[in-house]
Amino acid sequence: MNKLKAIAYNCKQATFLIEKKQLMPLSFKEKMELKIHLTGCAVCKLYEQQSIFITKLTRHIFNSNENTAYKLSDDFKQQLQETIEKELDKK
Repeated sequence: MNKLKAIAYNCKQATFLIEKKQLMPLSFKEKMELKIHLTGCAVCKLYEQQSIFITKLTRHIFNSNENTAYKLSDDFKQQLQETIEKELDKK
């Protein structure tokens, strides 16, 4: 498989670069590889949009001035525990 096809069909590498791009600048080569891949892969384009949204939301939550403590209700905790136990019993 030639180099261009390898770039175009490598979703694993593309998702890695999408996540890396959220944290630090990509090299010129990485930018081009990602751009080529995203040109032909609608799934990775959607992944990139979702990743950007999640990153922005997470940063907003952690950088907000509110000291809101989020807690799970006791009912939810009990349901979650029961679900986990059922799944573990299946194995």
